[in-house]
Amino acid sequence: MLRDATSLPTGALRISHETRNRDGRDTSALRGTTVYCLAMGGSTAARDLKTTGIGRNVADIRKRIARAAENAGRSPSEITLVAVTKTVDAPAIREAFAAGLRHFGESRIQEAREKLPQLSALQPPPTWHMVGHLQTNKAKTAAELFDLIHSVDSLKVAEAISQHSTCDKPVLVQVNVAGESSKYGFALQDTIAALEHIARLPHLRIKGLMTIAPYTDDPEEVRPVFRRLRLMRDSLGLEHLSMGMSHDFEVAIEEGATLVRIGQAIFGEREE
Repeated sequence: MLRDATSLPTGALRISHETRNRDGRDTSALRGTTVYCLAMGGSTAARDLKTTGIGRNVADIRKRIARAAENAGRSPSEITLVAVTKTVDAPAIREAFAAGLRHFGESRIQEAREKLPQLSALQPPPTWHMVGHLQTNKAKTAAELFDLIHSVDSLKVAEAISQHSTCDKPVLVQVNVAGESSKYGFALQDTIAALEHIARLPHLRIKGLMTIAPYTDDPEEVRPVFRRLRLMRDSLGLEHLSMGMSHDFEVAIEEGATLVRIGQAIFGEREE
């Protein structure tokens, strides 16, 4: 879980690990895969939820997370499952929430702006993650809506979020580890300089790094991508690694992921 700021050898980066969201709610914990009790209905309701498609999927993914963590000598509590809800409607999100999920990720600002008010009655309030590419002209809305922004992929985006944040906003810096021209993010060789620049901006707190690995039928092929990012994270003394999606999250966990972004394996195939 999020620790106190780590003093780096160079002294170049001073990164806080303490934050509260716009409502004053503590979001620094970014909880792991603990299954929460339902507010109403008790154990019977919880058992019934496992018979739904989404409930079964959530239970299966938690088991897979636990196995991957065990393979790596880690605790499942170190890994936060972020349910990616792009194009998923509010009733399906409520079902996932009832199945125990507390972290949700959106990719599109307009969709999130329309959807989040429909889910405002959920208790305890879920943690909302921005996991998609962010345009600078939508940084203000992102700062207002999201508890954690995974996709700081340029200095302009970081500066825009800083400008529009009224309190410390936790962010992850996106790294294009594989150097794919179709993906956003800083090149590996540019990441340290970018982190130094971002760390000096007001109202931002760097929590870790994020990457999107190349898609492949064999997740083992992208293990080196995850490993490179983990080695960089370790060398910087950062806390979080957001990496791994429905098709490769187990390898990502074995290589150190603390946040996995899973949509299709929870909600099924969706229209773009």
